Parts: sequence; C-alpha cells; structure tokens
Amino acid sequence: MRARGYLALAAALALPGLAMAQGLDLTRGGPVDVTAEDGIEWHQQQQMVVARRNARAVRDGVTVEADRLIARYRPRAGGTPAPAPAPGSEATTGASEIWRLEAEGNVRITTATDRAEGDRAVYDMDQAVMVLTGRNLSLTTPDNRLTARDSLEYWPRRRMAVARGGAVAEGQEARRIRADTLVGFFLEDPPQPGGVRTASAPAPARPPPQPGQPGQPETGRLDRVEAYGNVEVRTATEVVRGNRGVYSPATSMARVLDNVRITRGQNQLQGTEAIVNLATGVARLISVPGAPVQGLIVPQSEEGGTQPGSQPSGGQPRTQPSPTPPPQGRSGRPAERRP
Repeated sequence: MRARGYLALAAALALPGLAMAQGLDLTRGGPVDVTAEDGIEWHQQQQMVVARRNARAVRDGVTVEADRLIARYRPRAGGTPAPAPAPGSEATTGASEIWRLEAEGNVRITTATDRAEGDRAVYDMDQAVMVLTGRNLSLTTPDNRLTARDSLEYWPRRRMAVARGGAVAEGQEARRIRADTLVGFFLEDPPQPGGVRTASAPAPARPPPQPGQPGQPETGRLDRVEAYGNVEVRTATEVVRGNRGVYSPATSMARVLDNVRITRGQNQLQGTEAIVNLATGVARLISVPGAPVQGLIVPQSEEGGTQPGSQPSGGQPRTQPSPTPPPQGRSGRPAERRP
C-alpha cells in the first residue's frame, strides 16, 4: 500500500526578495510533500522523518527521489518541538523547520530543466549546499554536463557547482574540459516581475540569457568553468594540457595556464599560456616575456593541416579572467564539504 505524508514543518528558510536561477535549490522555503511505498516513519526523539522505498520529496518545483529519504528537523526560532502525529494523520506544524535532507540509493534530483544523480546526497539547508557522492555523479543543465568521481557539490545561492576527482565538463558538439577539480559558475536569471533585489543577490555583470520560451527564463546556463590540476582540453586534432584553466561556453574559448603543453601527433609545443578555440579546434601558444616557447616539430608527422601554435580564426576569448580558487578551507586547500 502506498503511504503518503505532507510535511508543513519546512516552511522556514525562505529568502524574501531573492531573484536568481532556481536550479536544484531546496532553500527557498515552503512545505515538503513526501511520498513513499513502504511508509513514512516519524521519530520524535531523534527529530527526523524517514521515508522508505521509492521515496520522493517535492519542494517548490524541486523533486528528490531515492530508495530512502531522511528529513531532519528542529524547532524554529521562537517555536516549540512538534508533537508526534497520530497514526494515519497528516504531520502538519508551523513550529519546526527541516535543516538537513539525506537521500540514499539511486538518488535523482530534478527540476523542469536540471538533473543531478548519484548514490547519496546530503542537502544542508543552513550552508545552502548539496553534496552528491558515490558512483556515476553528474549534474546536467540545458547546455552542459558536469561529472565527477569523488564528489559533486551544488551551491544555489552562489550559483556555483564544484566537481572533484576526474572532473569533466561536456558541452555541445562534444566539447570537453577535464581536470582534478572543476568549478562552474551559472548565469543569473532576470528578476521576476515585482521582485526586489537584495544585497545578497547583486545585479548580474552582463545581460542574462534570453528565455527559451516567452515568460519562461532558462536556468542553469554556465557563464564560465574554472579548472585546477591536470587540466586537459581536447580538440579534433590537438590536446592542450596545463595546471590551470578557464573556459567560456558562450564563446567556446578556453585559456590554459602554467606548464602548458600542446600536442598534435608527434609535434609538441611548451609554454606558460595557451588559447584554445573549441569551435574551430585550433590552439595557440602565447609567448610570455621571460618564458620562452619550446617545441618539437616532426616534419614527417602523419598528421597534416595546421601545426600546433597557429593563429586561431576565432580571435581572443570574450573574457579572460584569471582563475580563482574554489572555496578554501582553513588549510588553504579547496574545502571539501561533508555535511
């Protein structure tokens, strides 16, 4: 028998006046509608609700599905703990709030446009971060896909995603960036009619993308991807490697920095900076004062066409920001969120 419960104890944590892309954001407030095939358990002393087998939680257009869901709640500021509901009755109270949601087994988190998958997900409402772990980690948006081996974080308030361990960003036309860590920054949607922008939601630096349909702005559009450690950019004929990089999906231009190597067949060039046009498949090594360009050119190489380091037809990238590190921990290394 299918069991169903409605949890109104999650009505807090609303962000009034915040105007930004929703994405996979569960921090926007409102009730959580929970369903499960094997029932919903209310553990009053542990202050948690457990839903088992084909469990589903829906909040403000975001759906979380898994084999098991655990919602941990607490008294809202100024409120009192919620009493245990009678068997078969609905669990409704305005005095509590969900501060942590855990999903285990075949996790899928979806909206109308975005999708994240993994073995386990933890959503910390206070930190406004979702962390996916396990196998086959992925975050898919309308125009790009991020995958990772170790963990995949999503920060809705910062409009940022962090993929750690064998991270790959794939765009249209098989354009791919690989690195130890990838940090994706998403564009902000236009404010909704009548919305008020607050200090926590600054105005976008550039005009937002046009909606795919009238009255329905697109979400999840990547503004840029920053890469750290063992960066690799591949075109049809060349492989560009370095220690850092930044990629603009809008212009299809990538900038690779620090110990750069461009390889095409048996030919190889080395330097400190390269520009890669993923639309044309051409990479150009940039000469930097005090850092000479070195190369090994094999005239009899079977690969024909343009040699590494030739001038790309696409020109300079629209923006060439210096990569900035992902969220830092006290040790100075990229912070690993383990809620």
